[in-house]
Amino acid sequence: MKKFAKLFAVLALVSGAAACASVEKMAQMAENVKIQCTPEVLEAVAGSVDVTVSVSYPKDYFNPQAILEVTPVIVYEGGEAAAEKLCYQGEKVKDNHKVVSSDGQTVTETIHFDYVEGMEKSHLELRGVAKAKNKSVNLPVVKVADGCNTTYMLVKANGVAPVKADAYQDVTTGTAEGQILYLVNSSEVRSSELKGQSMKDFKAALDKINADERAKVTGTEIIAYASPEGAEDLNNKLSGNRSSSASKAWDSVTKGSGVAAPEVKSVGEDWEGFQKLVSESNLEDKDLILRVLSMYSDPAVRENEIKNMSEVYTSLKGEVLPELRRARLIAKVEYQNLTNEELQKVLDENGDQLDEDSYLRLASLAKKPADKEDIYQRGISKLGEENAPRCVYNLAATLLNEGKTAEAEKWIKKLDKADAESLKGIVALQKGDVEAAKSAFALAKTNEEKANLGIALILNGEYEDAARVLANAKGCCYNLALAYILTNQLDAASKAIHCECAKCLYLKAIIAAREGNASAVKENLAKAFEKDASLKERAAKDIEFAGYEI
Repeated sequence: MKKFAKLFAVLALVSGAAACASVEKMAQMAENVKIQCTPEVLEAVAGSVDVTVSVSYPKDYFNPQAILEVTPVIVYEGGEAAAEKLCYQGEKVKDNHKVVSSDGQTVTETIHFDYVEGMEKSHLELRGVAKAKNKSVNLPVVKVADGCNTTYMLVKANGVAPVKADAYQDVTTGTAEGQILYLVNSSEVRSSELKGQSMKDFKAALDKINADERAKVTGTEIIAYASPEGAEDLNNKLSGNRSSSASKAWDSVTKGSGVAAPEVKSVGEDWEGFQKLVSESNLEDKDLILRVLSMYSDPAVRENEIKNMSEVYTSLKGEVLPELRRARLIAKVEYQNLTNEELQKVLDENGDQLDEDSYLRLASLAKKPADKEDIYQRGISKLGEENAPRCVYNLAATLLNEGKTAEAEKWIKKLDKADAESLKGIVALQKGDVEAAKSAFALAKTNEEKANLGIALILNGEYEDAARVLANAKGCCYNLALAYILTNQLDAASKAIHCECAKCLYLKAIIAAREGNASAVKENLAKAFEKDASLKERAAKDIEFAGYEI
């Protein structure tokens, strides 16, 4: 029994020594292991760096009793990031790792890293440790990829919040109007009508227009009517006679006003006026009358049906029909509103005379976002939030366009639901909630919504879809060009760029680098640095320019 135990101990010692020698052999033979990494240059996509590594172990390399631990590590300026450890075992190891045959085998792994600032200048390496029994041997560290391409992070990601346009009118229109009423079946203008309040008001209005240097009469007309009772032919004739008598009265009414002779019209039976007066009246059966008007278009049938309602007709004769025996004297007027310069002067003084559209117009003229914000704030202060909802909305939108998310949210809370909803996708973009942004812009119809959806798609790594969406949004020069670069459509990217801002010049340099045009890289980067010196630091680390003189 003692001899057997001694023999067993010797065998174990020999076996252990063989195992130890084996892991050292694995370290010595490491150069025979073939490693392929896809992509060879690391790329950040949607905040992640994902690679596929295939390792081919040759025959007789992997010892059946060994365990191999492999740690993928991205080494970058300022630190390093390790992915989850990968463990493999020989065929005789009783554990739960992936088994690698001593006859040779290729294992493929997908490795994930969260992007960390600084990884744009980095490399990926594999660190291996071979273990058997109580022996552990470090394998040579193997560099498998360079990194990291972060071109997608050049996206202009704030989003575009559209502002509401003003409805400010440089010229407004109106009318001054007087009315002559006639007796039934008469076209005679009574002196009481010429001296009545309607004519007095009309004359006063003309005098006021003449005294106002911002107002002018652009046209005049007389429109005569007959009430819809009796024969249609007679009423048409009566309406014509009233237009003639009103035309004669015009001269005395407008004497000294300097207005031109009017265009004279005769309408005939005034069914339109009849319907309007009935709708506005307190007649008990007005709904019944209006129903008759909607059912019949023939004037004679209408009149007959209404007359059949004797009590109703009596009320109409007393309250409605007399108001339709008339001629209207009309002056069309244009009013010149305050010019942009005059609006600014009023704003500088106190702003008391300005309405919401005036503030919106002034803000649209301001060049600097800070000035726009100030004007909206002043409008809200003067008019009150409830009377200046568009100023509140535009202030929130302007703040979002400047990336001032927290400030914008304070004003968004004051908006009605529809307006608040229209901005929530941009808030999501600026907070990095890409999925919420995509959802908000899923039914993108406007240019702004398409532009914002395109941003969300780029941030989510959906470059093909981003290029398609942005191609259908007008004015998306920069982000569209970027989407084309990310899908390697370099000709389309070049054609998409229509400005010479620093970032567009930087994109031109990337296009040139991918095309191998060293002189264009140098030229575009020089122009970009001149306009934005901060881009020089990025370019120095940008793997897009590896091998180029920066």
